[in-house]
Amino acid sequence: MLVKTYCAAINGLQVTTVTIEVSLNKGVAYHFTGLGDEAVKEGKNRISAAMQYNGYRFPIADITVNMAPADLRKEGSGYDLPLAIAILAANGSIVSDHLQEYMMVGELSLDGKIQPVKGALPIAIRARKEHFKGLIVPKANECEAAVVNNLEVYGMDSLYDVIQFMTGTGQYHPKIIDTRKVFFEQQSHFDVDFSDVRGQENIKRALEVAAAGGHNLIMVGPPGSGKSMMAKRLPTILPPLSLAESLETTQIHSIAGKLSKDTSLISQRPFRSPHHTISEVALVGGGTNPMPGEISLAHNGVLFCDELPEFNKHTLEMLRQPLEDRKITISRAKYSIEYPCSFMFIASMNPCPCGYYGDPTHHCVCTPGQIQKYMNKISGPLLDRIDIQCEILPVPFQELSSYAVGETSEQIRERVMMARQRQDERFKGIPGIHCNAQMTERMIHQYAEPDEKGLELLKNAMEKLSLSARAYSRILKVARTIADLSACDHVQEEHIAEAVSYRNLDRSDWAERSL
Repeated sequence: MLVKTYCAAINGLQVTTVTIEVSLNKGVAYHFTGLGDEAVKEGKNRISAAMQYNGYRFPIADITVNMAPADLRKEGSGYDLPLAIAILAANGSIVSDHLQEYMMVGELSLDGKIQPVKGALPIAIRARKEHFKGLIVPKANECEAAVVNNLEVYGMDSLYDVIQFMTGTGQYHPKIIDTRKVFFEQQSHFDVDFSDVRGQENIKRALEVAAAGGHNLIMVGPPGSGKSMMAKRLPTILPPLSLAESLETTQIHSIAGKLSKDTSLISQRPFRSPHHTISEVALVGGGTNPMPGEISLAHNGVLFCDELPEFNKHTLEMLRQPLEDRKITISRAKYSIEYPCSFMFIASMNPCPCGYYGDPTHHCVCTPGQIQKYMNKISGPLLDRIDIQCEILPVPFQELSSYAVGETSEQIRERVMMARQRQDERFKGIPGIHCNAQMTERMIHQYAEPDEKGLELLKNAMEKLSLSARAYSRILKVARTIADLSACDHVQEEHIAEAVSYRNLDRSDWAERSL
């Protein structure tokens, strides 16, 4: 007897419907076709034990299993559940007229319990696209899959529950989630706030400008000056995620298996902070079983690299292309996949090996050569992609002990959103451009050309401060954002002046000027 059930295979963000065909004939052999990996093939043993535990015998017959399309590699243990149901139906142990109506995914324990799987959300989206009536997933995955409307999603605890459901002998109800209500309720709930930060008004302003224009930023300062503290608060002033952005971000985290049990949609912008010992594959993605890397997990959010020079230099260089293209293509002998990675890159570092260069309260023991060698760990091409470079000093005791409460994240966020609205209006109809940081050279000349006084100031700054040629476009992009925050249609002298002040590391005398 031939029986078909349905599952799905994930390749990058692409999901393909997989038809599981099981044929039983006289004999005792077990044949598997369809390019399944070791986890898929080992499913036979898990299925056999789960059937026996729930009162069913694994059929003694010539069993042929095919997973179509047969030329697509199948990976993972999520095929256990649909394969078990197909074997039971082919053997006549269960009778159901609904196998064609449902897609199923789940890993079986030896006692028949259904374990969670990765990628439940993109699989649910595929099931709706293929016009399946419903999707059966592990109980732990039902919240993330249920955000897809026009699809019945059933979270099941065990193989026995699925058998009861398919044969109509048990009553089960689909999971219902008010997606918009859940999404908007959680958007503004943050554990941190900029009002917690004492002093550092100039760095707060730099972070506000970065958030308003989507600019990458690096902070250089001694230990304990608040670099990490302020970076962690950056998501609280970024514009809220749209529902489309949230869905895209949640899919990536679902595929990587990073969603918690009760999470339906990611409602806040991601903040990823990898350790400096991270490998290249963990950062950009890939591997034997390809998975999204940290840059993709930070999609629509922030990637924060603390102690930037401590990262492996070759690993850091792999960020250059994703920062420009906002996507990463990983090509190997057996696969080629593409992940989105549109993120804000925020970095922090000490100014020298001892950490106290420029600190008024500590003496730096590093030579100019040591400082220059330390700074050279960050390559020029990578630094070129960081629009805002600012120095940070320790907070004086008077400000640290002050009871005055600074601006809240909500107040700063309002200004950021107003600036973003101006950019949305400016770039309406231009595909792929959403903020000032994404402007091309032609667009810079069209939208960010300064007035005569501003141009003269920029010329003098580049000559006197020995700024590099690469700083020119970055200064104009940042100046355009500063003008948007001031609700100005044109870039003016004061906007250029502030933008120039954010190019500290481009100065030719940076390593010698305070020694």
